[in-house]
Amino acid sequence: MILEAKNIHKAYANHKALDDVSISVPQGSVFGLLGPNGAGKTTLIRNINQIIAPDSGEIWFDGERLQPKHIEQIGYLPEERGLYKKMKVGEQAMYLAQLKGLSEKQAMAKLKEWFEKFGMETWWDKKVEELSKGMAQKVQFIVTILHDPKLLIFDEPFSGFDPVNVELLKAEMMNLREKGTTIIFSTHNMGSVEELCDEIALINKSRVVLSGNVKDIQRQYRNQTYSLTYEGETEKDLKPLLPQGFTVLESKPHGHGFYNAKIQIPTDSKINHLLTEITKHVEVTGIQEILPSMNDIFIQTVTKK
Repeated sequence: MILEAKNIHKAYANHKALDDVSISVPQGSVFGLLGPNGAGKTTLIRNINQIIAPDSGEIWFDGERLQPKHIEQIGYLPEERGLYKKMKVGEQAMYLAQLKGLSEKQAMAKLKEWFEKFGMETWWDKKVEELSKGMAQKVQFIVTILHDPKLLIFDEPFSGFDPVNVELLKAEMMNLREKGTTIIFSTHNMGSVEELCDEIALINKSRVVLSGNVKDIQRQYRNQTYSLTYEGETEKDLKPLLPQGFTVLESKPHGHGFYNAKIQIPTDSKINHLLTEITKHVEVTGIQEILPSMNDIFIQTVTKK
C-alpha cells in the first residue's frame, strides 16, 4: 500500500468531521474517494497533505509514518484553484515547479514539454486572469504533476472542462497510472468512477460506509437483472410467457428484426432458468447481466437508514 489511514478522528468544535476513518490505497491504482458534500472527504485530504493534523489515528505513506518530508512526493490539485491572477502563466508555473524541488533548467524543460502536449505554447506570457476556468485548470494540473510525485490527489479535476479536455485529462491520468503513479480521485461523477477507479472508499456522515474494488462492489449489489436480445418478426409480450416472480422491466426494438428486454429474476433463480423458459417462445441471440451503476450504489448507500 502506498497510503494507509488508520482510525482517523477529527473534530471541529461540536462537529465530528472524521469518525474512525480507515482507508488503504494500493500502489499504482486509481482510488476513488467518494461521498456527499460535507461527508469528510476534504478533511481527510487535508490530513494526508498535512495541512491539518488528525486528533487521533495514524497515516502511513510508502511504509513510513507520514512526515513533512513526504510532501515532496505528493501532488495535490484542490477543487478550489490557487493560481495568482496577476502573474504570468509561465512565470507562475516556473515558480511553483521550483517550490516542488525542480531546478530552473529541469522546470523549463518539463514545462515546455507539457505546454506543447496541451497546446498551450501561446499562453506563457498571458496573465492568469486572462484564462478561462478550464485553461487555468490545465496550468494547475501541469504544475501538480510536474515533479513526478508518487501520489497524486485530484479533487474534482474535471470541473470547468469541456468534454474534449475531460477526455484529455482522463488519458493523462491513465498514462500516469501506467507509469506507476498512484492517484486518489475525489469526485461526484459516478460515471468517471466506473471508468477510471480500481478501488473506492465512500464516506458518509464522517464514516467509511463502503470500500473495496469497484467491480466487486457492483457484483455485491447485483440484483438479478439481465438484458436479453431476441429475434422475431414482431415484438412479443414476454410477461405472460415467464414464470411467476420474473419481471419484465423494459422491452423495446433493438434493430431490424431484433428486440431487447430487461428482465429481473427471483433471487433464488439462475440465468439458466430464465433461458430455459424464454427459449421455448423466442430465439435468444444474446444475454448479459446488468450490474448496478456506481451512481445507483452511491444513492442507495448514502440514503440507507
